[in-house]
Amino acid sequence: MESETEHSIEGEQEWQTLAPELVDGSPGMLTQRRAHLWALVLEARSIPCRAEPDELGWHLLVPPGRIEQALEELRLFETENRNWPPSAPPVHPLAENTLSTLSVLVLVATFHNLTRLDTTLFGHYPLDWIALGNAQAAKILDGQWWRLITALTLHADDAHLYSNLAIGGVFIIFLCHELGSGLAWSLILASGILGNLVNAAVQTPGHSSVGASTAVFGTVGILAALSLVRYRHYLQRRWLLPVAAALALLALLGTEGKNTDLGAHLFGFLFGAAFGLVAEHQLGKHGRPGLVLNAMLALSCIIVMVLAWWVAVVKV
Repeated sequence: MESETEHSIEGEQEWQTLAPELVDGSPGMLTQRRAHLWALVLEARSIPCRAEPDELGWHLLVPPGRIEQALEELRLFETENRNWPPSAPPVHPLAENTLSTLSVLVLVATFHNLTRLDTTLFGHYPLDWIALGNAQAAKILDGQWWRLITALTLHADDAHLYSNLAIGGVFIIFLCHELGSGLAWSLILASGILGNLVNAAVQTPGHSSVGASTAVFGTVGILAALSLVRYRHYLQRRWLLPVAAALALLALLGTEGKNTDLGAHLFGFLFGAAFGLVAEHQLGKHGRPGLVLNAMLALSCIIVMVLAWWVAVVKV
């Protein structure tokens, strides 16, 4: 490979070989790949060079008057690119909790069927579950905090339920494998609650919504943040791909249908991403929660859900 920038006076002199040990201390001959790479570096800096093979390996030749400049450029290049690209993050063993996660999803479907029955509780007959638990903006801002939680367990119809279970179930199962079911469900629930709260604050007073999709998009945000942090170096210039993919999913699934609450989806995703960043930072320092803490987190989620519905019913 011969640079077009070679000057005629330099062509009249015998070009000299660059010794690799003078660049990075590595003895021996250059490989073909490295010789051509170094030649490209020098050509980018307008330094004439030639990469030539012999029976032992490859040589990189430069004019005598450019030896020191070539060495300096190659040293800078090797220093800046040392240990790059970094190795991929270590693979953590997944937690085996598919059965418990699926059981929760089945309970969500079972509860949906119960809300369609004529049910008597605490002397109230019949109960209008949607009216009791929907995320109505004015009532939430008036202090009915339980609606932030109860709305996540309600669905407008079977199609609404099945779409959340089919799409959200995949992400939730994967997240529970990554973090452990207790921590995963805690973050999912928290992102759904805060997503509903901010959505209520920015919507009109009469706005109301139901569905687990706020929490589902919180799950997507958590996974995007985990991937972003873990692969921020390994992806090099493509480090935003995980977030871009999650936003594409939000655009694809979060705006479908005339009754879709885009605000709830968006805020659920944003809070999920924030929780994911914090969670990955803490996991890097302390690892996944142990068995006892994981169980306590899972129990806390159950208590919060039951308490919210209990308050909703007794407040009727």
